[in-house]
Amino acid sequence: MPNTHTKKGLFQFYPHNLWWVGLAILAIILDQWTKWIAVTNLNYADPVPVLPFLNWTLLHNYGAAFSFLSDAGGWQRYFFTSLAGLVSVIFVFWLMRMPKDMKILPLAIALILGGAIGNLIDRVSLGYVVDFIHVYYQNSHFPAFNIADSAITVGTILMLIDTFFLEKHRIQRAQAQHD
Repeated sequence: MPNTHTKKGLFQFYPHNLWWVGLAILAIILDQWTKWIAVTNLNYADPVPVLPFLNWTLLHNYGAAFSFLSDAGGWQRYFFTSLAGLVSVIFVFWLMRMPKDMKILPLAIALILGGAIGNLIDRVSLGYVVDFIHVYYQNSHFPAFNIADSAITVGTILMLIDTFFLEKHRIQRAQAQHD
């Protein structure tokens, strides 16, 4: 009986995954567009009330997500730029090799990829990331963030859901098909 299982080569991509790349590109476009709107319409650090718990506040983030390491002395720019570039290349390869029946994991990867590249564009071109979404409750303030940070956060949550809840079902299905 012929072997019907073929191994995927390192550079074998599936064209159906271009949709996921398109989603990552959409996240980049939305991120850069909203940052442009914020930069052209807001004054730095001057909050504009939107809702009782939300302001638009233009800020520059020299660190990672939610201002992590923002005052570390400058080395973090090169570290986060390199890290985002490396992760982006790995995620493109990973994304393009996703089987057609997977939906949550490639969605997660596409969102993380789009967010990482959106913030990478800022880091390379400006030396910092533009943040403008400022959520708070009374005197408790969440660090300002942007659409890229939101995409990375949602993507990470989806990846955790896939890892802890859906991977087990995929393994069980594969074992049942193999038996």
